[in-house]
Amino acid sequence: MATLAKTVYPHITKDPAICSGRACVEGTRVRVMDILVLHEEGLSAEQIVEELPSLSGPIDVYAALVYWNDHKDEIEADFAEDERLAAEAEARQANYVKRRRSAR
Repeated sequence: MATLAKTVYPHITKDPAICSGRACVEGTRVRVMDILVLHEEGLSAEQIVEELPSLSGPIDVYAALVYWNDHKDEIEADFAEDERLAAEAEARQANYVKRRRSAR
């Protein structure tokens, strides 16, 4: 079995120990996908930095957007995985509530 290794891109890192290995801005826990969401909401790079103060400046936003442009399939898969995990968590919670109610 292959061992996961840390992969580094300019301003962007992927470390299995941070954010489940999702692409993040180096030195932060801000994921590329988090920046993409804000960008798609229409925020400028400067506004994104205001929203995510752990970023060092607009260069981090631009680096994330360049990374996304070069790795769209990866980032889309990350969004899909987050949605799947959220649905699983919601189903577990609903099942737990149902069991609690029937135990009364």
